[in-house]
Amino acid sequence: MSQLTGLAPVSRPDARVLLLGSMPGAVSLAQQQYYGHPRNHFWPIMAELFGFEVALSYPERLQALLNNQVALWDVLQHCERQGSLDSAIRHESPNDFAGFFQQHRQLQLIAFNGKKAEASFRKLVLPTTALPKACSLLALPSSSPANAGMSRSVRLQAWRQLTTSSEQVEPLDNISRISE
Repeated sequence: MSQLTGLAPVSRPDARVLLLGSMPGAVSLAQQQYYGHPRNHFWPIMAELFGFEVALSYPERLQALLNNQVALWDVLQHCERQGSLDSAIRHESPNDFAGFFQQHRQLQLIAFNGKKAEASFRKLVLPTTALPKACSLLALPSSSPANAGMSRSVRLQAWRQLTTSSEQVEPLDNISRISE
């Protein structure tokens, strides 16, 4: 098993949405770019939702997200994993969300790119970290090419919730919030 370290967050203090994956895959880590695998659906979805060209350079795509008050990060700072599948992740340790939330008080929505990101956040972060006030959580289908059983249109429809106002987002069931 390889010991992996995730990427730094891409954010500005005015972020209203935080998109969380679990841990970048092997291609992404090698490139030091979020969602670097050419078959990952993440960037085509973001381009469609936020009105930019998917062919933009990586720094330009990141800037497009930042301009739309979207931050990008992963739940895990470190883990062990052979290959790129979430199911192979072992020995997880989370990123510093308490510090992140202190710097990003405008957050209204934390969205999870796939079930593993949501499960790791619930297990490792929620029990010990207060969420920003009025912040909802949203589970989204994975953008990974390994999630081949979902059509593009169904996946895109689910991800469209990112562009609705936070009052319209249906929060996840059984979210435990910790008082500040």
